[in-house]
Amino acid sequence: MPSFCDVAILGSVPVDMVFTYRIPEGMSPVVGGRVLVPFRAQRHTGLVTTLHDKPPQVTAKPLYAVLDAAPVLSDPLLRLGHWIAHYYLCPVGEAYRSMLPLQAEVRRAYTYRITPGGATHLHQGAEAGSSRRGKLDIESRMAEYAVLDYLSQVDSATEAALRSAVKSNRALLISMVRKKWITREDVTDVRDAQRMVEIAVLVEGADHSQKLNENQQRILAALAERDGKRAAVAELAMLPVPATTLKTLVRRGLVRIELEKAAFHLTSLKPSSTTPAEDKLNAVQRAALEKIDASATSGVFSVTLLHGVTGSGKTAVYLAAMKRALGRGQGAILLVPEIGLTPAAAANLHATFGDEVAILHSALTQDERAEQWHRISKGEARIVVGTRSAVFAPVARLALLVVDEEHDGSYKQEEAPRYNGRDVAVMRGKLEGAAVLLGSATPSLETYRNATTGRYALIEMRERVETRPLPTVTIVDMRTEFQETGKEQLFSRKLIEDAKTRLDRSEQVMVLLNRRSYSSAVLCRSCGETVQCNNCAIAMTYHRVESARLECHYCGYRERVPGKCPKCGSEHIHFMGHGSEKVEEMLHGLFPAARVGRMDRDTVRTRADHERVLNQLHAGEINLLVGTQMIAKGHDIHGVTLVGVVGADAALGMPDFRAAERTFQLLTQVSGRAGRGEMAGEVILQAYHPDHYAIEFASAHDYTAFADKELRYRSWMHYPPFASLAKVVVRSDKQQQAMTWTGQLSKWFENAKHDGIRVLGPSPAPISRLKRDYRFHFLLKGKSRDGLNTLLRAMLAQADECKIPRTQVVVDMDPQSLL
Repeated sequence: MPSFCDVAILGSVPVDMVFTYRIPEGMSPVVGGRVLVPFRAQRHTGLVTTLHDKPPQVTAKPLYAVLDAAPVLSDPLLRLGHWIAHYYLCPVGEAYRSMLPLQAEVRRAYTYRITPGGATHLHQGAEAGSSRRGKLDIESRMAEYAVLDYLSQVDSATEAALRSAVKSNRALLISMVRKKWITREDVTDVRDAQRMVEIAVLVEGADHSQKLNENQQRILAALAERDGKRAAVAELAMLPVPATTLKTLVRRGLVRIELEKAAFHLTSLKPSSTTPAEDKLNAVQRAALEKIDASATSGVFSVTLLHGVTGSGKTAVYLAAMKRALGRGQGAILLVPEIGLTPAAAANLHATFGDEVAILHSALTQDERAEQWHRISKGEARIVVGTRSAVFAPVARLALLVVDEEHDGSYKQEEAPRYNGRDVAVMRGKLEGAAVLLGSATPSLETYRNATTGRYALIEMRERVETRPLPTVTIVDMRTEFQETGKEQLFSRKLIEDAKTRLDRSEQVMVLLNRRSYSSAVLCRSCGETVQCNNCAIAMTYHRVESARLECHYCGYRERVPGKCPKCGSEHIHFMGHGSEKVEEMLHGLFPAARVGRMDRDTVRTRADHERVLNQLHAGEINLLVGTQMIAKGHDIHGVTLVGVVGADAALGMPDFRAAERTFQLLTQVSGRAGRGEMAGEVILQAYHPDHYAIEFASAHDYTAFADKELRYRSWMHYPPFASLAKVVVRSDKQQQAMTWTGQLSKWFENAKHDGIRVLGPSPAPISRLKRDYRFHFLLKGKSRDGLNTLLRAMLAQADECKIPRTQVVVDMDPQSLL
């Protein structure tokens, strides 16, 4: 066994290096396995990247423990993490940490002990410490004495025990450690992340002659009716009885509590009826399947764009290709852009593959994610569905990676490491020798150009299954609507009339407004001031239904609606704009007999919420659905025959070169929800700029014409896909500090050699203050990604020389947002 190992620290440690540790006798770490190591006076989890016998220049600290006897990341995944760290300019440990959803297995804990100095201070009482005599100082000293008094009576205590016994907090304890009155020891250890559930079991042969009240009898009757006379404690908690009743029955010996491994329910959603068996695929689908399967069978890396109109049956092709891979003993991954799409995808996969399916996304608990990851690692599940992080699933013999709705910006992670799940899937396919399938009705222009220039293979599906027609699209000019009605309208007359007709025929209607909340801003009519977020340079939005409040959609700050203007004191407060919440209210008024539902981030927060709304739609319990972009893609509801889009051109005014592309994609995707069953579909687009080419081409379902025109603009302006792009944001909670740092980097950029790379800026970011940080940004364009990467690495080195904290300089390669 080698004497040393190099370890990448798994955490938010802003250092671009690995650290060498000594391997104690008896320990056998493996490359790709986790270890527990000392780092900065704490215990941290690390990943072994190399084993060797080369001693470092400084004394190497020993490992605390080896956590894995076998690698948790295979060699291709290790190389993938290294590529992510290099390409996206993030610490390698941060990259590996994002690949391993196993944080639940590491339980971080500290114990505290009193020191001789602390004991002396305790006995000296009020004579010690600060000479200040303010109220807060007295309260602080009393809290310190309480901690010292408690620790003087025990050998050691955990942070949780201290918090419970003397109401301490971490800040107080850290302050006392600095004063050397107490010591802190890191006792972080590893636990089994297996989820357990409490089961109540009726005790056979117990004395049931005891006098029982009505609530106790209700619980015993419920248990007696169940198979095995047992039920989950959480299930019994739904009964209308006090929580103490079950405890009383346990104490009397009538019921006992057992722990069992918790079952994982993949989804409660029923599979789509439009997912036919392979022998029912049409000729176009079969031709696409054969090409994809040939790539997956070859064992040679390839990338294919499956460009199919909405409703053309792309999902059925995905499933058939994955089924063939599974039949060969291989594995496959299906990525979807949003958590809201995983229930339907999981339902289809489970109907086809049963328990071979695993699911991975951030809405699962940490224990659930660890459980699913281990199922995949052990080979119990060879088919994986999930959002962008599922691209790291440890699938053995990976043959096929499918990226559905590959154009979607949700595949880009906005926190470090700022990777794009689609691009990482392509790189993983290259490292694993797997076939990568990118599917979309509206491909990103980068992917489309790669396909049309021969870098990727291209498969097109131009018609819907069963030759169903694409929906007819009507553009309503809201300028004309205003002129003819004499007032501003949220809904056009045509949308109201057509919606009434469809609802009267027992059909379903969707209305999209891509903005949640009730009103988008609160304005003072006297002075013109809008209520701004305390932490961000952004107007607060008004949410009415849950509790009348103002909320910032960027940092989450909330406050009550002011009765008067905070600036001038006027009572003339006006609520501006409309959100999905207000649209829902107005639809209730227009269609009182309709069963109205809403789908946005305010109403759909958990996996259960997604499944509940989708089940209601499929069952017809909702016949009028309003929502944000969450309703625009992936959903296959056969009863929907009309889709209305309010503010179809709203996003065109965003300061982003992708504004037209995103508008076209959103309109095309939401249009595709109409007419997916036997009845023809209709779409109504309401816009104030109806002659914009993004809206015109979307109404004609003409992706090729849109792409050709937009690509010409991108070529003239040297934007992707004709150039590589990077964004650098300098931030600080002090405006002057942010300006100083920005100025230092600006001077460096002016003097640095960067042939072929254009540096735009610095300038204040469009959102100049975000989460209390003032923000300035640079935009870098270059034809060579390698050249751009080299320049940015040199810039980060310069930031280190200028003592600019690494966390305050954000580098975003291939940014999806320029805000």
